Amino acid sequence: MIERKLLDIARMCDGELYNISHGDIVIKGVSTDSRTVEEGNLYIPIVGEKFDGHDFAFDALDKGAAAIIWEKKRFLPRNDLPVIIVEDSFKAMTTLARSYRLSLKCKVVALTGSNGKTTTRDIITGLLKQKYKVQYTKKNFNNEYGLPKTIFELDEDLEVAVLELGTEKFGDISLLTDICRPDYAIITNIGDSHLLQLKTKENIARAKLEILEGLDENGIFLYNYDDPVLKKVVKEFKLPERTFTYGTDKDCDFVIEPGIADASGTTFTIDNHIYTIPLLGQHQMYNGGIAIVIAEFFKLDYPSIAKGLTDIELTGMRNELIHQKNFDILNDSYKSNPQSLEACLRTVYSLKGYDKKIVVLGDMLELGDEEVQFHKDIAQELDPQQLDYVLTIGNLAKNISDEAKENFPESTCFHFDSKEELLDKLKEIITPNTLVMVKASRAMKLEDIVSGLIEFEGTL
Repeated sequence: MIERKLLDIARMCDGELYNISHGDIVIKGVSTDSRTVEEGNLYIPIVGEKFDGHDFAFDALDKGAAAIIWEKKRFLPRNDLPVIIVEDSFKAMTTLARSYRLSLKCKVVALTGSNGKTTTRDIITGLLKQKYKVQYTKKNFNNEYGLPKTIFELDEDLEVAVLELGTEKFGDISLLTDICRPDYAIITNIGDSHLLQLKTKENIARAKLEILEGLDENGIFLYNYDDPVLKKVVKEFKLPERTFTYGTDKDCDFVIEPGIADASGTTFTIDNHIYTIPLLGQHQMYNGGIAIVIAEFFKLDYPSIAKGLTDIELTGMRNELIHQKNFDILNDSYKSNPQSLEACLRTVYSLKGYDKKIVVLGDMLELGDEEVQFHKDIAQELDPQQLDYVLTIGNLAKNISDEAKENFPESTCFHFDSKEELLDKLKEIITPNTLVMVKASRAMKLEDIVSGLIEFEGTL
């Protein structure tokens, strides 16, 4: 993690040390939360619409913070404490993060996209750690507050940082890429998420392409050539000299040839090498494929890559097949949008050997003005030859079950107003050798359904 003298920290965040006698104090790590501050941390007070971190600054000092940041416009009640005075605490945080990143000798791989970026991040990390010291974005720390936290945790001797950049509106990734200054920039795809603010998929692509603004002048840009929106919008931009494409299209720089996708994983070919990744769904060939390309740029050989693909630590609630004694759960409850839901359904259809298949679907959020139609349209992707039951929860998801009744018997489509009622129905219809898929946007918290099913297993 970041470890610097307070005088150096002040210079790195464009601040001013209130008392020069505190300049030799050593800062170890950064915190923006007084409740979790650790000994030696620099506490940075974040100001929001309903809170002001300055109100908790002295609590942070009492809990072990070595120093605090303080905005110049605010009254400082004590002058005997180690304090850095700044114009704006948020800007000081991002400036400090940028300065620290630039002081490190590591390479930065930054990726963004509507779907698959977390899984891709996990695979890249799994591959590169075969040869390098690697750190990566933890949890969902991929926004303007999370990315600086991730950077502050990077070690001085780090060799590669794999960072995830998220967006909701124009300017988000522009800020993030300026903070992390990537050597490699990846865009996985363009989906319907974030239509609420960005309005069109073309605008989503333009927002994602802001990642190029911070790319090193000798950096490498890679994007999914199979994505029609990205393929179209990228023509509006002046691309780096070292730009490469990947996908199944024969004109790609790195061509991915699909293989078999089943319960054991996904197989595909790149550069005449056959790879198998222990992840479900044909779409995983894109996530695995670009990870392999990055590994090759980092000089990993085929045996190392093949070994690394077997040693991936995946973030939970994403295409996670949970094997129970009497039934299985496909837990994809972390997020949902039309593209990721269609991919998950294809995965369900590809999994053979089950006597019964049930899908549990919640609202897909942040889809903008057409959100109702998106939910109605997804009902057409539900195959009555492949699925036995469709269960929905949420005001928007009700449109899915209503539309599904056009193709499914009414006795197999149910909508629920509460998780408790939904879970009770699942307990009623689950029989041995059933597959239950659970998917919704994060705010729906359908991991509660997954937890309930795991507990239910113990009563069978």
